[in-house]
Amino acid sequence: MNDNAIAIIGGGVIGLSIGWQLLRHGKQVEIFESKEAGKSASWVSAGMLAPVSEAGFEEMDLLNLNLESIKQFPKFADELKEDSGIDIDFRTEGTMMIAVDRDQAEHLRRLYEFRKKIELPVEWLTGSEAREREPELSPAIKSAVWIPNDYQVDNRNLILALIEAVKKRGGTIHEHTPVESVSVSDNTITGIFVNGESKTYRKVVLANGAWARDMKGLPEDVRPPVRPVKGQILTLRMTKEFTLQKVLRSQKVYFAPKKDGRLIVGATVEEKGFESYPTAGGVKFILEEAWEAVPGIYDLPLEEINVGFRPSSRDNEPIISDTSVGGLYIATGHFRHGILLTPVTAYEMTNIIINGKSSELIEPFSLLRFKQ
Repeated sequence: MNDNAIAIIGGGVIGLSIGWQLLRHGKQVEIFESKEAGKSASWVSAGMLAPVSEAGFEEMDLLNLNLESIKQFPKFADELKEDSGIDIDFRTEGTMMIAVDRDQAEHLRRLYEFRKKIELPVEWLTGSEAREREPELSPAIKSAVWIPNDYQVDNRNLILALIEAVKKRGGTIHEHTPVESVSVSDNTITGIFVNGESKTYRKVVLANGAWARDMKGLPEDVRPPVRPVKGQILTLRMTKEFTLQKVLRSQKVYFAPKKDGRLIVGATVEEKGFESYPTAGGVKFILEEAWEAVPGIYDLPLEEINVGFRPSSRDNEPIISDTSVGGLYIATGHFRHGILLTPVTAYEMTNIIINGKSSELIEPFSLLRFKQ
């Protein structure tokens, strides 16, 4: 049995980033992915880093975690480029929240006042002021809120960089290799079953997103209460005549322009289990809401229609935790914040796994909270 070997179940952005950080600390890592690494929820996200625009009225612990993670992104991006040679396009142009009618404007005003109250950096804009900053906006826009400290990355470059960094650091990624179950003896992890064989590990990280709850072999008291939340998302191709400059968010849709000319538009939020196909209704909803805010999308090429499964916990907040089973760790439930929370999850889980220490920052996100 190799005390230095760590198995990570799940090859999405969370599993890859934890594995990469463990490798940077000299650990031996094997990552097991049931499909192709990084090609599930991580691949079809928009790459937005939006702690301020997504701040909830009763989610202060989550807000603090999100704010800390975005602070860590420059360091994370630099380390990743050093190890992979790939630029993840960390962009700091800010985000604009927009209101396309009177009801949305009233809702936006409440969101603005809440953020001002808790001293987050926001600026109120009239509709004309918003259009001066982003000319592609509809003349119907009533008002907007400018958020200078919400950023974005290219999520696909992030995934490719993590895969490359893991490999260059000596890690192993087993693609198309589903883990059949974990093995637990005397309340301690002993390994995993894969390809019909038992593999021995003293430490196992469960980071397979919305599928984590269904992992066989888990004792019931450490089975994470996560579920898939379906999201349909579109990729348009910007043209010379239409180039959106900023990340935009209305009450119902968002727009994330990428340097390579892609425009990511999404997304639905559907409790449909693992229903994996896009629907006419979902695409219609996104396009109608997007067109109302930015009419110029009408003539853009539609390149991709994708479906992803956000892993959401019972309280819609992440689980970043050790467990009552010795050697078993869980990192899932990130819901809409998987890309944003990648740095803090990777750094904190590495600290827990190597040093057995959990910081005050992530104590609210322990698996134990569901037993209280």
